[in-house]
Amino acid sequence: MAPVHSPQAISPSLRRASAALQRAGITDPDVDAELLAAFVLGSSRGGVQASAVRGDDFTAEQTAHFEQLVARRLTREPLQHITGLAPFRHLELRVGPGVFVPRPETEMVAQLAIDALGAVASPAPIAVDLGTGSGAIALAMATEVTHARVFAAENSVEAFLWTKENFARVDAENATLAFIDLAQAFPELDGTVSVVASNPPYVPDDAIPRDPEVRFFDPEVALYGGADGLDVVRILSQVGLRLAHPGGTIVIEHGEWQGAGIREILARDGWLGAATHPDLTLRDRATTALRP
Repeated sequence: MAPVHSPQAISPSLRRASAALQRAGITDPDVDAELLAAFVLGSSRGGVQASAVRGDDFTAEQTAHFEQLVARRLTREPLQHITGLAPFRHLELRVGPGVFVPRPETEMVAQLAIDALGAVASPAPIAVDLGTGSGAIALAMATEVTHARVFAAENSVEAFLWTKENFARVDAENATLAFIDLAQAFPELDGTVSVVASNPPYVPDDAIPRDPEVRFFDPEVALYGGADGLDVVRILSQVGLRLAHPGGTIVIEHGEWQGAGIREILARDGWLGAATHPDLTLRDRATTALRP
């Protein structure tokens, strides 16, 4: 028999939830508790904070819902899976089992691609996002560089269901999605692309991600990239050379210790000016290079 819930004050409910989440090892328990409450209330995090200050209550139904969601988060199920939404720059993307949850650090990778795309003199530059997953980088480029044409490739059936939904939600007329392997992606664009971007799988096969949210919930196909984590990067380098025009840019996200290895791969393949860029935490996060 399901427990009977009564209305509960929001402020102490948040404190109890935050304490439980902290004991479970959640990095930002206050933030997660407030975001779960916002989802229950159909509000924003700021709205929840205001409700707590005013002394507002959850209804009985909202109390039960909030406690259910907190219990799921205590198992380290990703917050984004629980709410079904992941913020990315100005976008709100649908995510869930089968697709890699976009991370805040990838916003910086998208910025590198957007800056390179926006600097192109062409009235309609072309960008490609290979292994687009949720569509985060592709849709960011399409909506922030609206005169560009953006093409996105994904080859995971499970991820593609989410990608299609996000492309439909955002409805960017300049964005095209294809279900295709990245090695064969968009032969019709060969030699015309200004920016080739990707957040590929780059975790070495024998490495175990620290966070349970990653280890148990992100799809393996989006995580693991061979013995050194760079198998897909080697393919990206070759595909990028095929797609990009002279002077075109490649932007690849990677782990903090992989910059030197990726610069070596790109230089060996003939890319010029390979450079590695830190994210806001000062960890190396992306490498760029120019097509000769």
